[in-house]
Amino acid sequence: MNGRRSAGGSGGGGRGRGGAQTQQGKEGGRRPMFRRRKVCRFCAEKIDDINYKDIKLLMSFVPERAKIMPRRISGTCAMHQRKLRTAIMRARQIALIAYTSE
Repeated sequence: MNGRRSAGGSGGGGRGRGGAQTQQGKEGGRRPMFRRRKVCRFCAEKIDDINYKDIKLLMSFVPERAKIMPRRISGTCAMHQRKLRTAIMRARQIALIAYTSE
């Protein structure tokens, strides 16, 4: 014995939860929430170029904390998210959109 623990032993520091808690989803646990897949607004409306002068459009992707909304929340595709970020950064450089919240 050189002080190593066996891989299958009951050391107590393993991952996961106890056996009684894993069965909770079937009996009295919460039902899984149905989430609708988000659709890219630019793809749906067939907007190819995102203009930095269109403040009304850009402000819907910048919440009150003045951070650019991520893809997982806004639902935009990768290509349009990159174009959106570029347009927001250009609008910030010429002071159409604030960098921070007040």
